[in-house]
Amino acid sequence: MQKNNDSIKLKDAIAIGIGGMVGGGIFAVLGLAVSLAKGGTPLAFLFAGIIALFTAYSYSKLSLSYPDRGGTVRFVNEGFGKGVFSGGINNVLWISYIIMLSLYASAFGSYAPNLISITGSKAIDTHIFVSSVILLATLINYYSLKIVGEIESLAVFIKLFILIAFAALGIYGLFGNPHISQLNPANWESPYLLLTGGMVIFVAYEGFELIANAVPNLKDPKKNVPRAYFISVGFVVLLYILIAMVTVGSLGFEEISKAKDYVLAAAAKPMIGQIGFTIMTVAALISTFSAINATLYGGSRVSYELAEDDELPHSFTDQFWNKPIGLLITVILTLLTTNFLNLESISTSGSAGFLLIFSVVNYVSYKKAEKIDASKTISLIGAILSALAFVVLIIQQSSSNFLGVSISMGIIIICFLIEWLYKKNTSNPPQ
Repeated sequence: MQKNNDSIKLKDAIAIGIGGMVGGGIFAVLGLAVSLAKGGTPLAFLFAGIIALFTAYSYSKLSLSYPDRGGTVRFVNEGFGKGVFSGGINNVLWISYIIMLSLYASAFGSYAPNLISITGSKAIDTHIFVSSVILLATLINYYSLKIVGEIESLAVFIKLFILIAFAALGIYGLFGNPHISQLNPANWESPYLLLTGGMVIFVAYEGFELIANAVPNLKDPKKNVPRAYFISVGFVVLLYILIAMVTVGSLGFEEISKAKDYVLAAAAKPMIGQIGFTIMTVAALISTFSAINATLYGGSRVSYELAEDDELPHSFTDQFWNKPIGLLITVILTLLTTNFLNLESISTSGSAGFLLIFSVVNYVSYKKAEKIDASKTISLIGAILSALAFVVLIIQQSSSNFLGVSISMGIIIICFLIEWLYKKNTSNPPQ
């Protein structure tokens, strides 16, 4: 995406934000969102989108004051110094990227068997596809980062074209569809469940923070940084709400439940038949593959940044096949997570991780408000909303998805424990 001596234009920054969010998340979690919020699914996406918009404000202000390829890692360190707390939060960020990779791979594994059957058993085929796509993306990352970028650029165009066409055709087709009544408030879950539904699928909005990593090369940053954040997040919020409306208005709840893991393809079928199902399945495969490709590099880059900042052992800066060793570790952890956890547990863990990180980033914006010329009120609201959403998610899911909550809390505790032990046993004491 970089042109003219590595300078990045506004449209490129917007593409980074949209491409980061509309990766594989919407394909993976839409069915899960409907199972939690029913007819109120569009509202659940709106609730999650509001938190994303508040957080985008904090990111835009911090990005202008601290332009750095480290992005979130730099912001947390600026707010709290390079101590145990910032190290622990940044470790959570790295693991959250691994969870996102698992989410994308799970979505790929759910859609792929609808086109190709290898063993005749969908469960076995899913594990084969999940592992294969991770390994293929790994080989590409080791071979050439240029190819990673080219795949992502092409995939952003393809998936957006198909999703926008799906939303447009779907809205037109809703008129006269008997399932449109499912959108009535009578079919909404309680406000509490709508909120928690939005928080479980919050991972669908993760990705706009990648704009921060590109800010050092962005043309006219004072004008273009806030535009990049708000245009990309605002567009995706609207797109997700329309997609949720079309899905709930096109298929019965029972059909959505049966096709939970590949519901977007199922929702396209009533519009233009089997070809619609096939096109959306192909779009899901392209989208999730490109997201895995890009996130693999981003995740390994986070571990490298942490090692450089003395928040992980310096051995994480070592090379393996001319790439940071963190790439190999990220791949191994992703394979384990994807093959041994279910989709809801992965989604809950990912959402919890990013809600915690975003609450911290919003708080840094509040703390540094005068220095970065930010509104304390907006930053504080963002911090409170993210923190409350994290708490609500943990409380609600503890009864229906105890495994997911246990994994989420376990990951956070382990990240801080490892950081504390590392700081205690190095010559760099906590600040």
